Amino acid sequence: MRIVIIGDGKVGVTLTERLSKEGHDLVVIDQNKRVLQEAANQYDVLTIHGNGATLTAQREADVGRSDLMIAATSADEVNLLCCILSRKLGVPRTIARVRSPEYTEQLPFLKDDLGLSMTINPEYTAAMEILNLLRFPAALKRDRFARGRAEIIELKLSPDSFLCGRKLYELMQLTKIQVLICAVERGDNVIIPSGNFQLCANDNIYVTGSSRNMAALVQKMNIIDRKIRSVILIGGSRIAFYLATALKGECAVKILEIDEERCKELAASLPHARVVHADGTQPETLISEGLAEADAVVTLTDIDEVNIVLSMYANRFGVYKVITKINRIEYNDLALKMGVNTIVSPKSISCNEIVRYVRAMDNTSDSSVLTLHRIVNEKVEALEFSVPNNAPYLNVPLKDLSIKPGILVACIHHKGKIIIPKGSDSLRAGDSVIVVAKSDEAYSSLNEIFKQ
Repeated sequence: MRIVIIGDGKVGVTLTERLSKEGHDLVVIDQNKRVLQEAANQYDVLTIHGNGATLTAQREADVGRSDLMIAATSADEVNLLCCILSRKLGVPRTIARVRSPEYTEQLPFLKDDLGLSMTINPEYTAAMEILNLLRFPAALKRDRFARGRAEIIELKLSPDSFLCGRKLYELMQLTKIQVLICAVERGDNVIIPSGNFQLCANDNIYVTGSSRNMAALVQKMNIIDRKIRSVILIGGSRIAFYLATALKGECAVKILEIDEERCKELAASLPHARVVHADGTQPETLISEGLAEADAVVTLTDIDEVNIVLSMYANRFGVYKVITKINRIEYNDLALKMGVNTIVSPKSISCNEIVRYVRAMDNTSDSSVLTLHRIVNEKVEALEFSVPNNAPYLNVPLKDLSIKPGILVACIHHKGKIIIPKGSDSLRAGDSVIVVAKSDEAYSSLNEIFKQ
């Protein structure tokens, strides 16, 4: 497909990388010559220097001949104007990054008038991911499928876990719980395991199943999962606003923000939260504001390096749940090695949703991608596909299907029921199915997981 990306900031750069690897014909418009040169050098893309919200730049990029336009500049209003112009020029689909809370309620009413096919709000989606982690703090990562009925969670195997040394086919017998380990991270290695795979201490395991069974597994593994009653948010960003709003009535929220005017804004809009005008990056401030007594700390400053250091400091004080916002994905490995275990990337979440949309556009069959999450530090994709009515693999036992190596059918959603599949189970029309595969291969339809 031919795709125009306007804005080459954090989201734009990641989208350029992801979509170029998937073979799309990309045009990038930006006013910064340096970032355009970097994009042209690293990826096989056409670059246009100019203001993407003008007819001149869009005509030069031949936007009207494109299949999709993505507006990802730092200004909401510019992104919306880009979409209006692109639709006037003939683009059938547009996506806009819209971050301001003030616009959230208005967009559904104006979607058609603005020519929007989809909007993304990185800060809101990141806040919702953090919210899910605070509600299930035992998980290092938590991704949801089948409209929230199924999950994939990340857990770390402690040396004294009863699963150490066990093979995966023993899991059901040992736990009596319907779950499946669909991926394992062992050091720098990533494994999509078979039933004979043997677990070891300090493995990071990715488990799929229903939400109820996930809670039962954590209890069975003797992993502490206590309720979060107090949380400190370091940095009064948009994520802090969305998260504090969502946490109303669930726990005590304290926000540390260095900018006095921002403090006033947050205090006025979040009367249930305690907003403190202070530098949350200073150790003495954190100690005086009750770091050691907090159940959870979320580091939300604009600087990844600061968030990593603050999270390490909170871990040192024994804070039960520490969540770190990191935008630069290349820092993930380093952060994990430094003991920063729960990472949320607004940029990555938004890009995953756009890539899912693009793959659905590119798919001519009915087995489209419903949900896409990247797990195991971006090295594995977990995809939820719809099962079409006329597929040749319907009602055929999974053991009789020729599925490509390195791909695991992890979960089936059938009429509201979550099924951990056995070889005798089959896919039926109307089901959705969760598939786990290495991220170096892009799958846009369920048909592609089968050998020809």
